[in-house]
Amino acid sequence: MTAQMPPQDTPVRVVAFYHFASLGDLEEKREALLALCRAYGVRGTVLLAPEGVNGTISGGDEATRAVLAHIREYEGCSAIMSKESAAPEIPFNRMKVRLKREIVTMGQPGVDPAARVGRYVDPVDWNTLIAREDVVLIDTRNDYEVEIGTFKGAIDPATESFRDFPAWWEREGTAFEGKTVAMFCTGGIRCEKATSWLVGQGVEDVVHLKGGILKYLEDIPQEQSCWEGECFVFDQRVAVGHGLKGGTHKMCHACRRPLSQEAMQSTAYEHGVSCPACIDSYTDADRARFRERQKQVLLAAAEGRNHLAVK
Repeated sequence: MTAQMPPQDTPVRVVAFYHFASLGDLEEKREALLALCRAYGVRGTVLLAPEGVNGTISGGDEATRAVLAHIREYEGCSAIMSKESAAPEIPFNRMKVRLKREIVTMGQPGVDPAARVGRYVDPVDWNTLIAREDVVLIDTRNDYEVEIGTFKGAIDPATESFRDFPAWWEREGTAFEGKTVAMFCTGGIRCEKATSWLVGQGVEDVVHLKGGILKYLEDIPQEQSCWEGECFVFDQRVAVGHGLKGGTHKMCHACRRPLSQEAMQSTAYEHGVSCPACIDSYTDADRARFRERQKQVLLAAAEGRNHLAVK
């Protein structure tokens, strides 16, 4: 089967999914999945690890459904759930299937979300829960994600990566004793691990938002929402808002952080080269490389092709 790109009048679907299950034969799974995605013209990233699968893919309806059907055939993955949204074009340059130690890296041995997690709370019940005085609301995402949007009143651990969350909790967790700990993240996967870890630490009442922020923004009307700002997503859309509509943020292709309209007015911003967050993080030689890369991107776009081949 040759690669099939969606016809121009066919809606592009962006499908996010994850599932914790014990997986084996990962290299074999990788090769078969990559071949299938290439055949259907699907792009995105899928992570495979002994603990499960995690990915975001994009393409036409038939293509993305075929890929999900294939993944659901993995042992223990028949019940995998997905979250879909529409996009004007495929928001990925290539298809990647990677083998990892963890599908979301926490670095804590013995954490098994397939065996134990906190209690799920549906989006429709979330507002009532987080309004309670005995509830502490914690955003488990990274600092640059929280910066562009979060729930009103949420605690920001200011972590640079998810691996930092356990250390933050060990420093700050005693302040939340006797409280119901409510946690949320983009699609739910980080909360699966974070709540599993907290339950293992002896925290008695831990809950998390089922389906994550994306499901909340999809289900809850804006006029009833407790969400403020936009939600960072890990593709070229950069951020989405209520109804999962595209947001206003762009991405710095040097440091991969989201850029507000204000940041793009800064003298530190150069498209594809630097932004206020990373202007001091790279050398002149680095920025010269970034400028050359951006030049190639623009040349490819002018010729009607992707700078990066699908692979």
